[in-house]
Amino acid sequence: MRIIHAADLHLDSPLRGLIPYEGAPIAAVREATRHAFERMIAFAIDSKAALLLIAGDLYDGDWRDFSTGLFFAKEMSRLREAGVRVVIVRGNHDAASQITRALRLPENVRELSSRKPETVAFDELGIAVHGRSFPERAVTDDLTRDYPRPVDGALNFGLLHTCLDGRAGHEPYAPCKLEALRGRGYDYWALGHVHQREVVARDPWVVFPGNLQGRHVREPGAKGATVIDVGNGHIESVEHVPFDVVRWVETFVDVAPSARVHDVLDAAREVLAVELERAEGRVLAARVVVRGDESAIARVSATRDAVTAELQAIANDLGGVYFEKLRVEVVSRAPRASSGEWLDALGSLADVTDDELRAIADDALGELREKLPIDLTSGADALLLDDLGVLRGLLQEAQQAILVRAREPEEDT
Repeated sequence: MRIIHAADLHLDSPLRGLIPYEGAPIAAVREATRHAFERMIAFAIDSKAALLLIAGDLYDGDWRDFSTGLFFAKEMSRLREAGVRVVIVRGNHDAASQITRALRLPENVRELSSRKPETVAFDELGIAVHGRSFPERAVTDDLTRDYPRPVDGALNFGLLHTCLDGRAGHEPYAPCKLEALRGRGYDYWALGHVHQREVVARDPWVVFPGNLQGRHVREPGAKGATVIDVGNGHIESVEHVPFDVVRWVETFVDVAPSARVHDVLDAAREVLAVELERAEGRVLAARVVVRGDESAIARVSATRDAVTAELQAIANDLGGVYFEKLRVEVVSRAPRASSGEWLDALGSLADVTDDELRAIADDALGELREKLPIDLTSGADALLLDDLGVLRGLLQEAQQAILVRAREPEEDT
């Protein structure tokens, strides 16, 4: 028997920051969330899945019109005809308070209550699913405290939209502890909310499948759902299956000091060609990061518009590539040893561990993070002041500023 666990579909999510240019596959990127969902539905039917679990954020917010709901209902009807059952909980983006429109769904679909946890038992499958939907966007309580006891003789699944014990870049909604999940006695926890796939534990299984389709460059790599195969009342395998139709990547082009612009473009073409092959027939949405010393980067920056147009042309020529953005990054030379105190400061920054960096950020930015409005801390352009990648980027900027000061002539005192 096969069960599919998906989350964070964000159907018809508005993709911000897409720059249209002649030949760009914009339509494919804009429609990616629907097409990825269609691929998953086709897989469920073809592989004769018995059950689909959706752990929240099916929608990205209130519908602009009924087309989003009609699309979902149509796909659920396909599953009904194939005998596939569906159980859903709502998350912060599609909470009961967020979605004002509604359509009646086919009888194979069960949405769990937002008032209290409930259980759906499929006796013929030997499966029980326990869960609760978000009543409103900002749920800060531990919902698992009221989840029902496991059903004796059944394989028990917990369906939950949660940050668990905290994940960088995600709002702290419905927090809970791994120990509390284990204490419930379920066989598998089907989680949602975190867009990066993560197998948190295997005894019992606690899994974030990640989102079904990456929506911007901060959601790179293969995206899809988790496929669970069950035999003799036990979970036999848990596997990630990609369903994305657009693969987001950030590619890096390292250039030598003597490199000219045409060398940069040639190198970018090679990198994009490799990533396109890795995408295995999907549209490749790529940001190109050019890295080098000041002289090389200055040559690129001086003709940035022309370089951008050339990269767009390369994307068109390769076919199936959407060029998202050009970013340039100075990789500075080592400072002179006579820079003294500046060298010491640079060395201190270079030795900062991830844990130390998080602690520094919490001390310096904690109050600011709490005061930022939600529209600045979520979505494609979110200000992620607790994301390790963002913090490392800020640290790198500080290192580069120190390098500039280290090269300045020392003043006589």
